[in-house]
Amino acid sequence: MTGTESAQASAPKIGPPLWLLAELTYRCPLQCPYCSNPLDYAQNDQELTTEQWVSVLRQGREMGAAQLGFSGGEPLVRQDLPELITEARQLGYYSNLITSGLGLTEDKVLAFRDAGLDHIQVSFQASDPELNNAVAGSRKAFEQKLAMARAVKDAGYPMVLNFVIHRHNIHQMTDIIDLCERLGADYVELATCQYYGWAFKNREGLMPSKAQLIKAEAEVNERRRMLSEAGSAMKLIFVTPDYYEERPKACMNGWGSLFLTVAPDGTALPCHSARLLPIEFPNVQSQSLQSIWYDSPGFNHYRGDSWMPEPCRSCDEKGKDFGGCRCQAYLLTGNADNADPVCSKSPEHDRILAARRAADHATAGLEDLSYRNPTNSRLFYRG
Repeated sequence: MTGTESAQASAPKIGPPLWLLAELTYRCPLQCPYCSNPLDYAQNDQELTTEQWVSVLRQGREMGAAQLGFSGGEPLVRQDLPELITEARQLGYYSNLITSGLGLTEDKVLAFRDAGLDHIQVSFQASDPELNNAVAGSRKAFEQKLAMARAVKDAGYPMVLNFVIHRHNIHQMTDIIDLCERLGADYVELATCQYYGWAFKNREGLMPSKAQLIKAEAEVNERRRMLSEAGSAMKLIFVTPDYYEERPKACMNGWGSLFLTVAPDGTALPCHSARLLPIEFPNVQSQSLQSIWYDSPGFNHYRGDSWMPEPCRSCDEKGKDFGGCRCQAYLLTGNADNADPVCSKSPEHDRILAARRAADHATAGLEDLSYRNPTNSRLFYRG
């Protein structure tokens, strides 16, 4: 076997992108300090046109993508959202709207349903209006979210609620679940902060202590037991932050394996956070989605395991976690090639341990956080 044949034989088999995330815009009426959008989003004000998004959806479906997420920012600020939903239905996608609920109305919920939208997820910041609105940066957010969660349920959708959990609301776990029960939620995602974008900037003020996390998880497990005994169908999904794990997650099920994200300006990414990496990623305005997925250097950069240094290269778990998260490795070590420091085998794992210790003694309040807004974004851009 020649060297070329050997390399081809060992190259990972690339399947189609099954999940397409359309980040329609970075515009958003909220100012959440844990937003996953880039810190410099205010400098990226270019957005694909309706026709360009339609082309992306068609190309993705032709390649085999089956699930489609409409995200942002707040996708509701796009006036062409109904048209894109209609197109997604005609193409055969299972489509999902990920929204804060601001800008949503009962009429829009019904219009989206009639256009073929399959699923709506509404996000909350807390179980009470004071904390919810303080984190969101909007005095009207909580009541609007309540109304829209009910409107989604009344329209026949499953009620899917998302709460981003951090040190300032983790004490509300039982109150959050009580609220979800009152609303008749079907699925509740209690997602503790993952530290990318604005959340990484605010990590010291957001990361819960180990004691807080243990208490919250115990409360969730107890409520699961109670719900099961009561015959409730409500599902509680509790997502532990990577920083409290000893092995990294199989990030995006492997780089360029299942997930394809298209940013508002058309930049194609293997995950929504990859833009922060020192890698040049292609744009759908100048390259076909097929070529981007299969041929671009950006999408092939971390496919397979030939890129891995030690200890990942010889690790018998590399087929499970694919070396962990490249964005996390870059943010914590300055080199995206390194092992994810979450892994206890990583020589950089002490950075995770230091973050845990810091969380045990953190004193930052909500007023000390950097909130996601254009002013702060431009300040970060200027350095």
